[in-house]
Amino acid sequence: MWEAEHSTETSATQQEIWALWADVAGWSAWNADIEEIELTGPFAAGSTIRMTPIGQEPIELRIAEAVEPELFVDEADLDEIVVRTIHRAEQLDGGRTRVTYHMEITGPLSDTLGPQIGPEISGDFPQTLAALVERAET
Repeated sequence: MWEAEHSTETSATQQEIWALWADVAGWSAWNADIEEIELTGPFAAGSTIRMTPIGQEPIELRIAEAVEPELFVDEADLDEIVVRTIHRAEQLDGGRTRVTYHMEITGPLSDTLGPQIGPEISGDFPQTLAALVERAET
């Protein structure tokens, strides 16, 4: 298994973060990596997100779990590996919220492919989280 994680804190509430996550069509406003995106179904477990990163082929993500306003988990099944990203908004003392993106790459080729593609996929987590919380705070 290969893993990566990044967190940031914000004055935005869990619900404000959740509202941005649930508005999948609006993700490109705070995620600079997205060329096109489409949600099929509600923002809930079992629905799918078709996301096209800039200059790349589309990726289909399945929402594996969604617990408003705390977290959602998406998974991309790429044959020999599964890329699972846990997006969590945790209420802290003092009215702050910690937002965390945690990626896990599992499967038969995870030890080989994880270190190759994991940093590319998760490399923008700091910038994406910064843009997300900035938008949530306004």
